[in-house]
Amino acid sequence: MATDLKETALAVEPSAVLGLFAARPRLLALGEPTHGEDALLDVRNELFRRLVEEEGYRTVAMETDCLKGLIVDDYVTTGTGTLDEAMEHGFSHGWGASPANRDLVRWMRAHNAKRPAPEAVRFAGIDGPLETEGAASPRQALTALHGHLAAHVDAELLPCTRGTLDRLLGDDDRWTDPAVMWDASLSVGRSDDAARLRLLADDLAALLETQAPHLAAAVPPGDRERVALYARSAVGLLRYHAAMADTSPARLSRLLGVRDQIMAHNLLAVADRGPALVHAHNSHLQRERSTTRMNGAPLHWWSAGALVSTRLGADYGFVATALGTLRHRGVDAPPPDSLEGLLSRLPGDRCLLDAPRLAAALGPATPAPRPSPWFGYAPLDPAHLPAIDGIVFLRDVPRR
Repeated sequence: MATDLKETALAVEPSAVLGLFAARPRLLALGEPTHGEDALLDVRNELFRRLVEEEGYRTVAMETDCLKGLIVDDYVTTGTGTLDEAMEHGFSHGWGASPANRDLVRWMRAHNAKRPAPEAVRFAGIDGPLETEGAASPRQALTALHGHLAAHVDAELLPCTRGTLDRLLGDDDRWTDPAVMWDASLSVGRSDDAARLRLLADDLAALLETQAPHLAAAVPPGDRERVALYARSAVGLLRYHAAMADTSPARLSRLLGVRDQIMAHNLLAVADRGPALVHAHNSHLQRERSTTRMNGAPLHWWSAGALVSTRLGADYGFVATALGTLRHRGVDAPPPDSLEGLLSRLPGDRCLLDAPRLAAALGPATPAPRPSPWFGYAPLDPAHLPAIDGIVFLRDVPRR
């Protein structure tokens, strides 16, 4: 068995990663089993830099607010603002404080400064305008969408005025109250105002689509791409707020599903503009159904990766990251019969594995699932191996 495993291990190199596929995937996703570990992000940065420089990938997409991500994209492509401003205002979930994320953004700007615009590497956030315990007001997305249409189409085609939107939106605090995450009765997501806004958002998004030939002639491609993002975000945010007001037992699973649907729509838009690299949690990128537990209850939903792979097929590639130890988080040596325990026997500190070949080498003796001592760490599910293209395995993840 040990010999068979060694034969599946490869160096973590761009050529080896792309060698997992018959052709270069349009979306190449690298997952992580936990957030907030810069040592993991250092591996991502090294791999993504080389895939951009050597293999022609032109977008780096991350699990962060898609609207805030526009600030980072402006900085790395045109130098708008400063690095400090991009890190402070261009990321959600606190990711802007990560030194590894800062290193990546700094490198992207330096890379682009030496090249013509067509060769620039872009940045994209794929998450909705969401935080762990709440969601943004739909104001930014709705008013930007309305303003764009008002500037380019006949006024009588608009379903409402800007004043109507402002009146229905009301105070942003009622949308962003973090207490709503745990008390659906506090949500305005299914109020009369919210229901009206959902219809108007749908009408505005439909108008954007029906006016596409006119807008294609009147508006630069970059502006069209941005307003399409505003339309997706407005519709998705209002759907998420409606789910936050749900009082049924399916509420949390529904929220997870809506969030990943937003991610999937953003990923498909990123894929439309060319080869892209994606980084997010494994649970958002895997092809199998995702699961977690919250408040002691099991939750199930289909991830963005599962949704996108049904559309893109072989143009979607997923490489998961697995780890042996993360001792400063209480993740000690894995059980010998777990997948991570078996991989820990391989030589070297890190390696890349062809997941289907690994599954074949393991045969019918599926490794035992590894228990997690900490909510923030999700071990790789051995049953998912046939639906994973590759695994980056790190024997130990030190505190950086």
